[in-house]
Parts: sequence; C-alpha cells; structure tokens
Amino acid sequence: MKKILCVIAVLAMTLIPAKADEGMWMLPLLQKMNADAMSSLGCRLTPEQIYSINHSSLKDAIVHFGGGCTGEIISKEGLLVTNHHCGYGSIQGLSTPEHNYLEDGYWAMNRKEELPVPGLTVTFLEYMDDVTSILDKAYQDALKQNKKAENKEELAEKALEEAAQELQKKAGTDFPNCTARVQSFYNNNVYYLIVYKTYSDIRFVGAPPASVGKFGGETDNWMWPRHTGDFSMFRVYAGKDNQPAAYDPTNVPYVPKQALKVSLKGVNEGDFSFIMGYPGRTQRFQTADQLEAMMQQYGVSVDARTVRQRVMWAGMEADPKVRLQYANKFANSANGWKKWQGEQLAFDNLNIIGREREKEAEFMKWVGKNKKRQEKYGSALQEISEVVAASRQAGNDVARISESIYRTGVVSNASVFLQSFNRAIRNKPDTAAAIAQAVRATASQFKDYNDPLEREMAKAMFDFFRKTADPSLYPNRIGDFATMDLDAYVDKLFDESAFSSEEKVKGLEGKPLSEIRKDPAFVLQGAIVEKIMGLYPAYTGGQEKLAAATKAFTAGQMEWKKGEPSYPDANSTMRLTYGTVQSYSPKDGVLYRHYTTIKGVMEKEDPNNYEFLVPARLKELYQQKDFGQYAGADGLVPTCFLTNNDITGGNSGSPVLNADGELIGLAFDGNWESMSSDVMFEPLLQRCICVDIRYVLFLMDKLGGAGYLLDEMELSK
Repeated sequence: MKKILCVIAVLAMTLIPAKADEGMWMLPLLQKMNADAMSSLGCRLTPEQIYSINHSSLKDAIVHFGGGCTGEIISKEGLLVTNHHCGYGSIQGLSTPEHNYLEDGYWAMNRKEELPVPGLTVTFLEYMDDVTSILDKAYQDALKQNKKAENKEELAEKALEEAAQELQKKAGTDFPNCTARVQSFYNNNVYYLIVYKTYSDIRFVGAPPASVGKFGGETDNWMWPRHTGDFSMFRVYAGKDNQPAAYDPTNVPYVPKQALKVSLKGVNEGDFSFIMGYPGRTQRFQTADQLEAMMQQYGVSVDARTVRQRVMWAGMEADPKVRLQYANKFANSANGWKKWQGEQLAFDNLNIIGREREKEAEFMKWVGKNKKRQEKYGSALQEISEVVAASRQAGNDVARISESIYRTGVVSNASVFLQSFNRAIRNKPDTAAAIAQAVRATASQFKDYNDPLEREMAKAMFDFFRKTADPSLYPNRIGDFATMDLDAYVDKLFDESAFSSEEKVKGLEGKPLSEIRKDPAFVLQGAIVEKIMGLYPAYTGGQEKLAAATKAFTAGQMEWKKGEPSYPDANSTMRLTYGTVQSYSPKDGVLYRHYTTIKGVMEKEDPNNYEFLVPARLKELYQQKDFGQYAGADGLVPTCFLTNNDITGGNSGSPVLNADGELIGLAFDGNWESMSSDVMFEPLLQRCICVDIRYVLFLMDKLGGAGYLLDEMELSK
C-alpha cells in the first residue's frame, strides 16, 4: 500500500490506448484511454453512450449471468440471451427423463410456460468509483499512528480493510437493494468500489436441442471452423416496483434501463466490433516461474480428468438417463481438461515461458539503472521465485488429491453434509437442527447421482492415485493403501456408507453426530483432508510474501512500460474489448475465412456420432432453403464468425456489438492456436469465436417455432 500514490502517478502516464485488438479495458476509463482508438477503427458511439453512471447506457443491458458467464437484455420486457453452455446447468436441472429439455430443446409459447430456475441469478453493474486515495490515506495514517509498533504494517492493513468495509456499508445505504464491494486491480495497487444489483427470479424461456446448442461437442470445443448454435434465452422477473424479489407467480418482467438493439445486417471482414462482459481471470502479470508451476498443475489435472472422463463418458453412452444426469458434470470437467491441454501446446509452440524470461531480464536491467527502483522492485522477482519453488510440489500434490480420490462420490456427499452442518451450527448452536439441514442439503445431490457409475469412477481414481502419487500421500488411516484391494474397498465403502443413496442420507436425521462421524465415507474424507492439511504449510506458507512481491513487481512493470498500454488482469469485473471482424492463418498455406454457414452443419453431420447429430427439422429447413430474413448475401444462414477481440472465460455469452452498439452475435469460445492468450495476447492468431445473431434468431423462429419473441425485440435491418 505504501507505493499506491506513486503507482497512481505512473498510471496517469502509462494508461494510453493500445492497438485495438488487445486489452480488457475498464469502463470508467474509456474516454481517457480508448475513445480515439475506437473511433479511428469505426466506432460511432461515444464512451458516454457505452458507459455512464448518471444516464442510461449500454452497460445497463449487460449482466453477470449465474456468476460465471455474461448475458444481455434484448427487450424492454426483460428477455435475456446468453450461451447455451452458460444455461446448460440450469436447463439440465429443469430436465427429467420425461421432459428432457437439454436433449430435446424447449420453447415457452407464452409467459405461463416460462420455467422458474431455482438458484439462478443475474447481476447488473450500478456504479464504480476509484477509491484508491481513500484507502491509501487510511493506510498511511495508520502507519504514522503506529510508527513505533513492531506490527505497524499489519495494523495499517487492518485500517485499510476497515476503511473498505465502511465504504461498502455506506454504499449499501446509498444504493437500496444493492450490494457493494471494494475490488482490487493491478495486484492490489488500485481499488474500486463497485455496486451491483442482483435479480433472483429468472425463468427459462427456451433453447435449441443439445444437438444444436452443443453441436460438435468436445471434438469442436476451442476449434475453428465452428457451427455451434450456442445460445439460450431466459427472462428476468421483478417485483411490482421493478426491484429484485424472490420468485413469486405475481412477479412481472423486469423493465431494463436499456435493452440492446438486434442487428440483422450481418458482418463483413474488417467491420468494427466490441464486446462487453465479465472476463474471469487472466495471468498477464505473472512471472515465468509462476507460469511453469501453473503448467505443471494443469498437467496433473489433465491426467486425472482423462481417467475420470473416460469412465464417465462410457456410462453416459450406455444409458440415456445417466447421460442427462452427468451431462453438465462432464461438460464442466471436459472444458477445463481440453483448455489446459491447448494451453500446454500453445506454451510450447509460442515459447511463452522463454519470452516471459526475456521480458523479465529486460525489466531487471531497467531496475538496475536506478537506485530507487532497485529499492522498490529489485527483490520482487527473486522473492516470487523463492515462494514458487517452496510451494510447487505441494501444489501439485494438492491438485492430484483434489482431482482424484477427494472427488469420490460418497466423499463429495460427506463433504457437502459437513459444510452444511458447519454453516448451520455457526448460525444457530442447535446440533439436531444443523443435522436436519445438512441432511436436506446432501439429499439434493442425488438427483444427478448414479451409484454404479460413481463406483466405477471411484475405482478408477483410486487406482490412478496409487499409481501416480508419492506413497507419503496415501490415506493409510483406511488401511494399507499400497497393498489393499482397491476395488473391494470401494464396493465396501459404497455398500456401508450412508452417503451412497438419498434414502440412507435421509436416515441420518435424528442420529447423534458422534455416530454419523463413524460413517466410512467420513473416515475416508478425514484421512484425505489430513493429507491435504499436511501439505498446506508448504502450499500456502509464503502467501503474504508472494502478495507483497507480486504487488511490487506489477507496480514496477507499469512504471517500466510508461507510454505503453496497460490494463489490469481480468477479475470478473465488467470490461470492454474492441477490434474488428477478422479471418486468420493458423499455419503456412492455410487461411480460415471469418465466417461459417449452415452448409457446414450438414457437411459435419454424422448420425453415428452423438456430437454431430443434426435434427431432422433443421435438415428439412436447409433442404427447402427456408431461411426467411436470416440468410446472408450467399443465400445461406451464417452460423458463426470471428473477431480479434480479447476475451477469456467469463466472457461466454457476452454481446458482440457493431459500430452502432447493435447486437451482432454472442461470444462463446477462443481458438486452439492461441490457448495461451490468458498470459500473452497473440495478435496474428488470437480470435474470438462468436455465434451469429442471425443463426440465433433463425433457430428460435424457424426451428423452435418461437418467432413471437421477435415482437418484443427492436430489430435493425
């Protein structure tokens, strides 16, 4: 915190517009940093039209969807569109074998048929304010007041936290029905107070069948060319006062401050485009040592998931009921699994670690030329390296345990029980009531639980762990792990544990906690946690040192690169990225054009491959060329297109907007050749894969028969 004021001065000089295809830009700084560059690329909007605190602007149509994706409002009646894979879990949760909305698709034909989605929320950004100077004053004042105390730094940090809490408390009063939090940027060098409003009555309106919304499956994931109709629609409901309200049949559609216009004009190569959304996490300020450690942990996770997913997929292929139960679990696991493999490949192909080390060597040369810089930044890289070296093996071991034996079905259920019990007992010291609450929480896990498949996955993961883990990590409290019959142990575990079925879990209500803790799943869970906790001193022991060194390294980079672009790492706050619609060449002699069409769907069809099935009705529409107003200049419906916008996880579902701020598509993926983009942006290779809004509307109207929804949208032709 000592260096905050000098960093602010540096930021004033360094944060200037970058080349337009790179950067996850902060909205309050658009006028200062990006207005001219965006205009020169063809943007016809002012920064005030995009982001305004005092007036309605485009940011009021963008939501954080479910906490992990982005969505956008496309009508004055609260209609929302996001990706199919963002709505996937909600759709799966609403589905049953009799009403399989995930496989078959669904469209509400009136408001009464819109389905409430328990637990789903959407969050609007209300307000942002830079509060760095306020927090820095609190920190510096505390340092002065406690200058003789040995723990003065600790007291100053506490004063900073108290000042942040006070800002949050005041914002809660100033903004009714909202929540506020102080968010750090640039590795704790800058702070913003951010106010949000969250709506919890969200209803499912419709989505295409999985054969469209997930067309290509894991084979096409992160790949181009792409032909996936990756969208789903929901509606936000509110109380009669248009404020957030719990689900109630009398709630009404939310009236937004602004809804996006929907463009049917299409896209051409070179067209200006920009994306607003909630990118989750990037690592563009990490060191080479940190990146090497990250890649090692990814390797451990990939190995474990390869084993688990092979068993899971076989179970899903064998039984349609199991496919529905495990569809979301498999998708979530496989997405990270494939991304990490792509990152490992891109790191090698693009020499990411080597380039980062070269940059660090140049940085240290710059630091060494000035005594003050040496004092502020000279030891940062070495300190980061020391913490990483001390924690790397423990990090790999924790990843191995977490990705394998800790994910055993009955262990996961026992963990849910324990976490729910602990929360309940903290709120009210009533053991019987806490057990009852924990039973209810755990019983809910069995909707998507198949005992035979869970046993097979557990056996595979126990075998994987024994073959790959150091024997010191074996949970020997359950027996001699090195020699025991693992298959027999797993069967006995599932047979005897109360956490292997909903009926047995419900039978725990009324039993004493001492008896519940003797359950074999609890014994195993305790043995595993014991090993994890034993690793924690090495895994987390240097976090304070790492945080201080990372903060100094980041501040140094910003000062070093003054006069060049700078933007903070993604941290699930709203950002904007701008660029153009662009093709790309992944290798010599290959050129990918910037769009695909419905023709490619038909070319990829494989009736013997679940990932490439095509609905009969879609084939009929194609054969009849019944494309309505959604066809492009070539007479075909466009499916997807490419831009060079800078995105990452969390941007899924983000609106892709044209020069007038009209919706032209939804961002849903990155491309395989630039999977290292969270660390380094690759301008020649990095592309954002977007589903064309014309394909979205075509599928909604012609395939789904829900064309009535067009009546509430403002279309631009």
